[in-house]
Parts: sequence; C-alpha cells; structure tokens
Amino acid sequence: MWLHAADAGAACGMSGSPEAAGEAMEEFLRQYGPIGIFLGAGFEGQTALIVGGLLARQHILNLWVVLACATAGSGLVDHLLFVAGRRFRTHRWVVRATQQAAFARALRFIERYPIGYILAFRFIFGLRVASPIAVGVSKIPTWRFTVLNIAGAVIWATAFTLSGFVFGEAVHNLLGHGHHAGRWTLVAAGGVVLVVILIAGVRYLLRRRKPATETPPKLT
Repeated sequence: MWLHAADAGAACGMSGSPEAAGEAMEEFLRQYGPIGIFLGAGFEGQTALIVGGLLARQHILNLWVVLACATAGSGLVDHLLFVAGRRFRTHRWVVRATQQAAFARALRFIERYPIGYILAFRFIFGLRVASPIAVGVSKIPTWRFTVLNIAGAVIWATAFTLSGFVFGEAVHNLLGHGHHAGRWTLVAAGGVVLVVILIAGVRYLLRRRKPATETPPKLT
C-alpha cells in the first residue's frame, strides 16, 4: 500500500515538474507560434520576429516558416493600409490618421525618396502605420507599391528574425546545449516581450501628452 502511494506521489511530481511544463509550452508554441508571428508582424512589429528567431534557434519552429509568416503578416497588413489610403481616404479612421504629425513626415519622405522609403519605412521609428496610408494617398502606382512592399517585408522580416536567431545562439553559447539552455531561451523570449510591452506603454502615454506639432496637408 505504501509502495503504491509512493509511486502515485512520484507520478504526480513528474507530471508537475518544470520539464513537463517546458515540454507543454514548447508544444503550444509549435502549434500556435506561426499564427502569433503572422499577427505580431502585422500589428505589433519586430518583437514577434525576434521571438520567432529565438524559437527557430531552439528548433521549436522552422526558420523558413518564421520568415514566411513574418513576411506575409507584415506585407498583408501594410497593403491593406495602403488600400485604405487609396480607396477610403474620406473615412473617419483614415482622416484621423492623416491628422497625425507622422503622416506629414511620411509624405515628405515619399516625395523625396519614393522607392527607398517604401523599402525602409518599417525600420523607421513612429512611421510604421502612417507610411502605407501616406503612400496610398500619394500618386505612386499600386503595382509599384505592391512590388516594393513585398521586397521591403522580406528585408524587414529577415533582418529581425535573424537578429533573434543570433541572440538565441548567444544564449546557447553562454549556457550550453542542454535542456536548461532551452528553458533559458524561452525565458529570454518572454523577457524581450515584456520589455517591448513596457516601452510601447511608455510611448503611448508620451504620445497622448504630446500635441501635434505639424499640420498635415489637406487631402484632395
């Protein structure tokens, strides 16, 4: 009887061990990680790509899957924002976006460096959402934006995903290649997410307090 009780207790301890929890987390990330990267690349930004690179280095996700999801999510959302600026410029959401100081800055960049700016706007702080809307309002042809948008999404996704991959490699070199290194990689990924959430919160509060300093051009 006592032996059976001891065996049951050991089984319960095994099921609730950190190793079991880590395996459950890895399985969850394998199933839903690509979806999270797709949505994160479209609506959040580079954090999802860095975490995706970390998970690829940990062999939880395939690197090519991470790159494909990141490219598709970013390219699709930015193309929809372009369509909003091109076809629905009188909609109140688009009008509100054009009243931001970032919109006027984006238009100036587009007028001076149309090709280079479409390729690079994802890397410019504070202009991620305003830029494709501003391109839609401009006279740049749809086919040109589509081609450059795809190319820019590939460049952006590759840069930040590989940054996460290299960071994961550094974690492995520091902690070794055992199971504990994998768990610390997941901890590092969680830390990246928390830091970015804090930065985004501070940016949001500062943006609400800061009045617009530039007058955007009127839409015709």
